[in-house]
Amino acid sequence: MEQRKPNIAVLGATGVVGRHILEIMEELKIPYNSVKLLSSAKSAGSKLSFDGNEYTLEEATPNSFEDIDIVLASAGASTSKLFAPEIVKRGGLIIDNSSAFRMEKDVPLVIAGVNDEDLKKHKGIISNPNCSTSQLILALKPLNDLAKIKRMIVSTYQSVSGAGLAAINELKENTKARLEDKAFTPVKFTQEIAFNCVPQIDVFCENGYTKEEMKVTNETRKIMHFPDDMPISCTAVRVPVFVGHSEAIDLEFEKPITAEQAREALMGAYGIEVVDDIENKKFPTAIQCAGKDPVYIGRIRKNIAFENGISFWCVGDNLRIGAALNTVRICKKVIEMGLF
Repeated sequence: MEQRKPNIAVLGATGVVGRHILEIMEELKIPYNSVKLLSSAKSAGSKLSFDGNEYTLEEATPNSFEDIDIVLASAGASTSKLFAPEIVKRGGLIIDNSSAFRMEKDVPLVIAGVNDEDLKKHKGIISNPNCSTSQLILALKPLNDLAKIKRMIVSTYQSVSGAGLAAINELKENTKARLEDKAFTPVKFTQEIAFNCVPQIDVFCENGYTKEEMKVTNETRKIMHFPDDMPISCTAVRVPVFVGHSEAIDLEFEKPITAEQAREALMGAYGIEVVDDIENKKFPTAIQCAGKDPVYIGRIRKNIAFENGISFWCVGDNLRIGAALNTVRICKKVIEMGLF
């Protein structure tokens, strides 16, 4: 029997991630019966092209979700919290890209291709993980299947696009000011971001970690179904890169694992591309991953601090795999599995 095509709404269609969602829906040829583009009152009435047609943006109200099957939302946590109950009440499903529901017990937190079975547990809300978590988990899955992970330390080097368009503009303006030897007062960041690394993303928690670092820790446990007491530590740093998050990952396993075994497992893994030829100085960097779907991995080596350890470098386009791509991949899985 042919799968029913959903009526889809994109909430936050004019944002950086919202525009990527529309692009990727076209690229992945997401089947749909109708599409509605929703925005704030400020953007309502403007036009956007999608799949060869021009659409007029509508202001999002509760009534916008009548007869909508799937909502792809990337409009911020407060907007998602406002509209999610209205969507669910009307029989719709929201795939949410914000932090609003990620750690709620009854809300599946999903990386498509990693924990698809969790989609079956949804009660009208599915959460897309934090951008740095998304690329990390795609790398962890094949390695955990090979030899169970018992400990993880990760340091992230995150691009400014993760903080939105205003942050991208601030890096441009800050860089220009520095090059012209002019004073600059940061707004989006607590310190100047140009020619600098800022070891703070989001607010600090009582334990001294930032909220971003705890997102990576807690979301990894939830998606991978790791025990609550599994040791995980993250340091998250904002760096002067426009697009692309980089991560240095150190893993300890329950049994011995060689770098060659890890490399082989990663080379055949979903969503992963290995670029690891140190003799010819080939390894992935953020600037090379921008605009591309895979998570790129290199510098795979035996960790000399852990008994059964592996270390590697991981980069991905945070606007795609970290946000829009996984959101649309979840949508595709939901349609294929008949879960709307």
